Amino acid sequence: MTRLRLGISTCPNDTFIYEALVHGIPGSKLTWDVTFADVQTLNEKVLRGELDVAKVSCGVLPLVQKDYQLLPCGGAMGYGCGPLLLSAKNPAAFQNDKETVLPGKNTTASLLFRFWYAKTQGGKTPQVSYAFFNEVYDGLLNGKNAQGVVIHEKRFTWQRDGLGLLMDLGAFWEAETASPIPLGCSVAKKSLGQSTIQAVEAEIRESLASAHSRLNLVTDFIRKMAQIPDDSVIEQHIRMFVTDFTRDMGVPGRKALEILAKHVVL
Repeated sequence: MTRLRLGISTCPNDTFIYEALVHGIPGSKLTWDVTFADVQTLNEKVLRGELDVAKVSCGVLPLVQKDYQLLPCGGAMGYGCGPLLLSAKNPAAFQNDKETVLPGKNTTASLLFRFWYAKTQGGKTPQVSYAFFNEVYDGLLNGKNAQGVVIHEKRFTWQRDGLGLLMDLGAFWEAETASPIPLGCSVAKKSLGQSTIQAVEAEIRESLASAHSRLNLVTDFIRKMAQIPDDSVIEQHIRMFVTDFTRDMGVPGRKALEILAKHVVL
């Protein structure tokens, strides 16, 4: 048996994809030590080489590609699923003199904000700070943050909570690039060797197929990890972020990654 260190988030799309793998696929020659963490924490662990396989932000890929191989499956890409730039006030107006809070330095959400800002704000330098994705949202709700970029399940609740939409950063990306939005991707350490990497890829595909074969999208495991009491929100999350690109990113997905990489500061 080969024991590997896996890192994924507790978000429903990750737990949906990886549940069967985490619980053990019958006949598998791989066993897993699993770390559940916020995506920026996973990015940082991969930057330090602490995980063998991980789901990370596409934005961090150029920084780790020397040591990690991109896997064609297990990612989060698609259309109409991008992060939202929100205001604590509604109606909303972007305030250039105020900080924009971003969900982690290396997240794709942060890159998509900078992509939008560079094309719309006349060459100015944005004022930004960073926080965990749930802290960004809580800061908007309590008025601590004037504006911030929201990801994950929080993009389904902002209207209910009275926040204002400044820009759908995913829609802006699609309009500018004609490419799917490259949010997350799975990577494996090159030092594992191609035989083991191929086995990892096969296991991710089998785990995803197992998830799709179920009658109900939401399981107790997904519900417990997400800590979201509303199954309808969990289902929305899964349907939005688990797409055909999750099975295989293909040529469109790789093109999107190439475009995104041009905006990464190495």
